[in-house]
Amino acid sequence: MRQLMKVNGVELCVETFGDPAGPPVLLVGVTMLSWPGELCEALAGRYVVRYDLRDTGQSTYADPDAPAYDLRDLVTDASELLKALGLGRTHIAGIGVGGFIAQLLALDHPDQVASLTLVSTRPVAPGPVDPDLPDHDPEVMGRLFGRPAPDWTDRSNVVDYMIGSARLLSGSAGFTEQDARATAEAVFDRAGRTGAAQRASHLGTTFAAIDCRPRWRERLGDITAPTLVIHGEEDPFFPLGNGVALAAEILGATLLTLPGIGPGVPRVTWPVVVAALLRHTS
Repeated sequence: MRQLMKVNGVELCVETFGDPAGPPVLLVGVTMLSWPGELCEALAGRYVVRYDLRDTGQSTYADPDAPAYDLRDLVTDASELLKALGLGRTHIAGIGVGGFIAQLLALDHPDQVASLTLVSTRPVAPGPVDPDLPDHDPEVMGRLFGRPAPDWTDRSNVVDYMIGSARLLSGSAGFTEQDARATAEAVFDRAGRTGAAQRASHLGTTFAAIDCRPRWRERLGDITAPTLVIHGEEDPFFPLGNGVALAAEILGATLLTLPGIGPGVPRVTWPVVVAALLRHTS
């Protein structure tokens, strides 16, 4: 079921899967499509919730290039959404930059978090990384951002560009053109028609513009929720060392590495990832 819900002064587009009586799982990404629908449906027995962040998808759109909110506002959005849905302690899973929100939700609202899953993310915000963390792979980033930018208002242009991005980022075993095309088309069709709206929905560029301070890495040892870290071994955007650091600094965390995989959880990983999520949220 998909609906608009007003929380924290904005409207968030929210979709739910499964029986509301099941253990609740909140999936956080850039748009709700960061977590594929078929993957959500595979989490049998769970009440799965996914949503669009502000300035993405079909949630409140203002100006993703100059947002008048910060990272902590996005964390409050997630916390208030759980309350609006009438959910108690909820299993939280964050992917990519959605992992920033998930980490801070576990730190600042521990009473709402039953467990934490962090996928393809890192313990510091956008910008220069700490000396002990691997930064974006320079060769891949050069190829990724060395291409001409698409016309973000042209559907076919954007879809082709995003397929090319997926091919560069997905690792030796994670790329499927059919899935990359379907995802890019679906993201485009749900987002606003301005170039800024499309760019934010496809790339999460708002995170480069919002204030993410203060740092939270030094607080990771305070996380009490059982934590699962999932990371692709060939992730060039947030390389594996970032997931290793998260697992080392969160007490009792488990690290699941995905051979041949870049960012995210492509279809080929679902048998392993779904099984791990079901165990972790049981």
